[in-house]
Amino acid sequence: MNETIKIYTDGGARGNPGPAAVGAVAYNSQGEEIWRLSRYIGTATNNIAEYNALLFALKKLAQKGNGQAVEAFLDSELVVKQLRGEYRVKDEKLKVLFDGIKHELSNFTSVQFNHVKREQNKIADSLVNKALDERVNVRP
Repeated sequence: MNETIKIYTDGGARGNPGPAAVGAVAYNSQGEEIWRLSRYIGTATNNIAEYNALLFALKKLAQKGNGQAVEAFLDSELVVKQLRGEYRVKDEKLKVLFDGIKHELSNFTSVQFNHVKREQNKIADSLVNKALDERVNVRP
């Protein structure tokens, strides 16, 4: 039986648009961390960063190739509602990322999208800030 992997993803930009980064952490069914990622993505909006975070995480999971179920947790209500089909995706740049995520879904037995409060997504958020701090010259 395949296990359910939980992924927490976050994306952020300093300025909107501005320097942007993504972060994600994955856990197995026993709640043990199996990997984390943090990546600077250049200049982007917050929403583009949020979509990219999920896309990078799904691609990383797909590399494992064992067709597991996925529960994704994001603190972007907009992205979750768009992925669930509750809101339309109007922005052309977001549509490209949305389509990329939908394509990745075929690699899994099921994917569930969940909105969580920022406080429940602290690790992914800290990974975003780490990538921004390391890539961007942040002034006090």
